[in-house]
Amino acid sequence: MPDIRVTEKGVTVSVHVQPKASANAVAGVHGNALKIRLTAPPADNAANRMLIRFLSDALKIPASRLEIVSGNTSRKKKVLIRHPAGTDPDAAGRDMAGRVSALAGEARTADE
Repeated sequence: MPDIRVTEKGVTVSVHVQPKASANAVAGVHGNALKIRLTAPPADNAANRMLIRFLSDALKIPASRLEIVSGNTSRKKKVLIRHPAGTDPDAAGRDMAGRVSALAGEARTADE
């Protein structure tokens, strides 16, 4: 399972990015990180921008709630998913942690 932590600000997720892939997809779990394949190259921050767009679409949340908090120049990243304004942080955190876990589970099932 990927490293998913609920914090006061939101949920942090460990992500392993594989740039220059043939398609954008969640590819399961790599160590303790959610593995995501992206078609964008790692140059000029293109893969980071695509990662934010991809997660926004996959989790059905605005991209403005997502931020790469570490690993901007690495394949190994920490992504913060901010809680929506005006929501209970604990409930919002549990909901988002469940959505991220589901992404990892769907990828694992698709690869089997």
